Amino acid sequence: MPLVTAIDVGKSYGPVDLFSHISLSVPHRARIGLVGPNGVGKTTLLRILIGLEEPSSGEVQKARSLRMGYLPQEAGIEARGTLWEQCLEAFEDLLALQREMARLEGEMSDPQQAEAALEAYGHIQARFDHLGGYTYEQRIRQTLTGLGFSEADERRPMQQLSGGQRTRALLARLLLANPDLLLLDEPTNHLDIAAIEWLEAYLHDWYGAVLLVSHDRYFLDQVVSAIWEMTPALELYRGNYSAYIQQRAERYQRRLEEYQAQQEFVDKEEDYIRRNIAGQNTRQAQGRRKRLERMLEEARLTPPHDSRRLHLNLQPVMRSGDLVLRTTGLQVGYVDEGRPLFFAPDLTLVRGECAAILGPNGAGKTTFLKTLLDQVPPYRGELTLGASLKIGYFAQAHEGLHSEMNLMQEIQGVAPNLRPAETRDYLAKFLFTGDDVFKEVSVLSGGERGRLALACLALQGANLLLLDEPTNHLDLPAQEVLQAILADYKGTILLISHDRYLIDALATQIWEVIPAENALRVFSGTYSEYKEFKAAQVAPAALHRARPKAEISRPRQSSGPSKMELRRRQQHLEAVEGEISRMETQLAAITRQLENPGNDSLRIQRLGQEYSRLQQDLEKKMDEWTALSKEPT
Repeated sequence: MPLVTAIDVGKSYGPVDLFSHISLSVPHRARIGLVGPNGVGKTTLLRILIGLEEPSSGEVQKARSLRMGYLPQEAGIEARGTLWEQCLEAFEDLLALQREMARLEGEMSDPQQAEAALEAYGHIQARFDHLGGYTYEQRIRQTLTGLGFSEADERRPMQQLSGGQRTRALLARLLLANPDLLLLDEPTNHLDIAAIEWLEAYLHDWYGAVLLVSHDRYFLDQVVSAIWEMTPALELYRGNYSAYIQQRAERYQRRLEEYQAQQEFVDKEEDYIRRNIAGQNTRQAQGRRKRLERMLEEARLTPPHDSRRLHLNLQPVMRSGDLVLRTTGLQVGYVDEGRPLFFAPDLTLVRGECAAILGPNGAGKTTFLKTLLDQVPPYRGELTLGASLKIGYFAQAHEGLHSEMNLMQEIQGVAPNLRPAETRDYLAKFLFTGDDVFKEVSVLSGGERGRLALACLALQGANLLLLDEPTNHLDLPAQEVLQAILADYKGTILLISHDRYLIDALATQIWEVIPAENALRVFSGTYSEYKEFKAAQVAPAALHRARPKAEISRPRQSSGPSKMELRRRQQHLEAVEGEISRMETQLAAITRQLENPGNDSLRIQRLGQEYSRLQQDLEKKMDEWTALSKEPT
């Protein structure tokens, strides 16, 4: 039986139908991506499936004892306790078992209660162990680290966390709770690339089902095996996002050809009927008319749906010089802070290239763009821009827009020669029609502000585009159009983005800011090639740790530590490995004894305490081993 089934579900707000006649089912282990333009009802459908809203028509059926978890776009998680305590709530049943074990340990010291307590303790301890009672703290720490929290964040009160951090905290709690079905609404919104990649790996191995709404095309490619497109009808596609794009184009072309063939047949039949209805072939014409009317009543095809799309032109008005950017000894940062954000190697960017700038939030990526714009002076070093450059800047927060203006005024401020009718026609290309053009910028949604910023950018005719998160808040159709336009762009692009799909399609160079090294790493190639390069770097390190000890201990020729120091480190590493092996053996032995505890209550109590102590010591030794493995050799 499916986990969730929706039958002919619809949702209306007053006289307005948001969607209707939606039927679906979510099977076990599903990996489904729900896509569609903004405002089509994707979030509302998730809320109906979870039970937070009632459908206006139809019904939702759920499997018995189904456990569901829901992540909204902006979490309303209560600001109580610390981040760690919030995560502990996912293990409330486990903590209840732990409290009961502690109570039974006290009873086992009473001879009159010892036998009954011992028997109950054995059953509870087995269930506690089976549910991961000795590893839940490690799971919490791994999950929080994967989602970008530091060890210091674990004890921070929830009221000190930002809205994005609270959303990540709720996601952590949901993952730790292991529901049967996860409903995720834009789960990557507040994650950097490292955290998104961790979440991709987690969901890949997770046993439950996932239904998610996302504008992150690369994430959809890595996670889902089916796409549901709301138009607002629901259409199903097999495969990931890239497969969906191909299948959607094929279906559209096939339906268009079928519609055109039917129209040609109708035109031909109507022409015959018109020519013969009053002549010698009247009977045949009347028969054809009846058949045609019956066909059109029962099987008339409608033209295939083609949603409104942006019409964007970013082509430069003039050619720049071949050399666009060169740096020498550049350091990026603010002089009054006393130290740079990062050091850059000597960079060269030539006409027609696209360099994608990666790195976590706060690493200095936007500051780098502002240094190019001469809004922030270099901390140190030199930066040279090429000849005949006309720079267009798309700011992440759309700082170039004026909140007090309406859309007509904003466009006319960039292009004062446009007449009002031309301005309205131009805004229509960016999906602003009717009275939308008189809205003030301050009331626009994030997606609308992004489209308006692109409209202003397109009027500038720039040959060097500095783009800071250009796909933020854009729905998938708008992202696809922007990517296609940028792929055909004849100028040069510097791109800051978490959109790996866009980066992989455009970038010819990858510039990644590494905060731990205060440095910018440069790679010449695509994003896929850069991932392969980084994976190849990690692989030898993993192989080195897995080699036999005799091979590891052979000294290497280098200018690093001395042979004596290397030998001392290796001996220390081998000693730690031996202790880890011994502790793991002891833990396995204690586990076997606890599975058949016998009747000695004091012995069981000692075994439980010894297990906990060994588990803590083992974690410390594993941390020590990790630190030793990372030391230079």
